[in-house]
Amino acid sequence: MPPEPAAQFADAASPRPLGLTLTSPPAGLQAIPPTLLAVQQLHHIDAQLAVALGLDPARHTSCGLLSADSDDALYVALDEATKQADVDVVFARSFYAGAAHASGPYSGEVLGVIAGSHPDHVAEGIWAVRAALRDIAFQRFVGTDGPAFLAHAIGAVGSFLAREANVEVGDPLAYLIAPPLESIIGLDAALKAADVRLVKHIAPPSETNYGGGFLHGPLREVEAATVAFVEAIRAVTASPLQGLRRPARLRR
Repeated sequence: MPPEPAAQFADAASPRPLGLTLTSPPAGLQAIPPTLLAVQQLHHIDAQLAVALGLDPARHTSCGLLSADSDDALYVALDEATKQADVDVVFARSFYAGAAHASGPYSGEVLGVIAGSHPDHVAEGIWAVRAALRDIAFQRFVGTDGPAFLAHAIGAVGSFLAREANVEVGDPLAYLIAPPLESIIGLDAALKAADVRLVKHIAPPSETNYGGGFLHGPLREVEAATVAFVEAIRAVTASPLQGLRRPARLRR
């Protein structure tokens, strides 16, 4: 008899490997936990620098800077911070080629900046990012050496991802990322399996040579799409040359 969903969670390296809302995640996944590499806070940022970074000096007098070795995991965590603290995500960008080719020991593959009107608000946001990263991770299939992918069902987005996906704050969203080929196969399966819309396509190659997209719809459909994305990547992993078939004209 297959394990109940709770047992599947217990077997995973992360207690909730596919998002805070997914109740029946696919089995056989191993989390690749993200790591915060550097966290710094400017209690009172210079007004000129604030403008250069895209802050609004009238509202953003303090900011927090965070780098990590996993860009998409940090993006989801930054969005969570906007729900837990009175902060905005004012800068979030991936670095070319990924964490393995970082420019320095604390660079990783992404820099995120949150800002608020008071240092205490920013401190709350930073703490929320730290807490959220415990539940957000890329995955790979147990017993394989790849590919790594992120399939994260979000029950209610904050202001950052709402802006990125052009949806309303509080809407459900599937955040789906994989290597280039797998991202296309996975998105196709996800869109066919559930009543969701592709609200943002991240065409490969991204800065870190991945691809993916954001899918929007009712929570149940978002979760179904997330599972379908994972299972499509599982199929590629099991048979990467499945599409290599002799043409019909040669089957005589």
